[in-house]
Amino acid sequence: MGQAFGCIQVDQSTVAIKENFGKYDDVLGPGFHFMPWCFGSQLAGYLSLRVQQLDITCESKTKDNVFVTSVASIQYRALADKAADAFYKLSNTKEQIQAYVFDVIRATVPTLELDKVFEQKTEIAKTVGERLEKVMSLYGYEIVQTLIVDVEPDDQVKSSMNEINAASRLREAAFERAEGEKILQIKQAEGEAESKYLAGLGIARQRQAIVEGLKESVIGFSTSVPGASTKDVMDMILITQYFDTMKEIGVSSNSSAVFIPHELEDVTSEQR
Repeated sequence: MGQAFGCIQVDQSTVAIKENFGKYDDVLGPGFHFMPWCFGSQLAGYLSLRVQQLDITCESKTKDNVFVTSVASIQYRALADKAADAFYKLSNTKEQIQAYVFDVIRATVPTLELDKVFEQKTEIAKTVGERLEKVMSLYGYEIVQTLIVDVEPDDQVKSSMNEINAASRLREAAFERAEGEKILQIKQAEGEAESKYLAGLGIARQRQAIVEGLKESVIGFSTSVPGASTKDVMDMILITQYFDTMKEIGVSSNSSAVFIPHELEDVTSEQR
């Protein structure tokens, strides 16, 4: 309605393109403008200066022949001082940006293996941004940010990657389990060795005590009984041990010993 009276309103973050008899005349900033149609002035259109975002999905093949789908997010805006170029030079800005993104991604991804594509997403986005910035500046646009937000391989490839990852983790778990069992066995062996060492010390001390006791018994008996020889003392000790052993065997209800006739003298001579 305002244009009928030669008046227009331009909103904030927007510019209007003014023509005079079909020829570009001026860029009108935000606010109220008088544009008398009777003198050939007319409004060609509006151009937003806001940052816009374009998400582009591009399918390509990696160096190791894996098809991946890359999702690029492009943030761009028209420059106020180049509003005429942005309005007149491009008929479809989004398709133009998409074409350049396709060109860069499909030229870069085939030179990388799948793992490298994931690792170098930032480098790919940087390459896309530099190429777009160089080209789109000629058309009055600024590339604010370029991101590769996702790299999606084929479903079968993802399944294979998950299986490889699972197998690797199982292998690591088996290795850690084996290492744990190894340490446990080593500790058990060290414990058994220490136990046997201490048992050996105990047996050695026991035998030493027995020898010391026999020694004291022989010396005491020889002193108390004049004329007794060392052999007499040893025979008496052996006979005493013999009868003690026979007593213990007879008292035990679970004894399975077999007695063989023999002479006591034979026993003492054999033990000697």
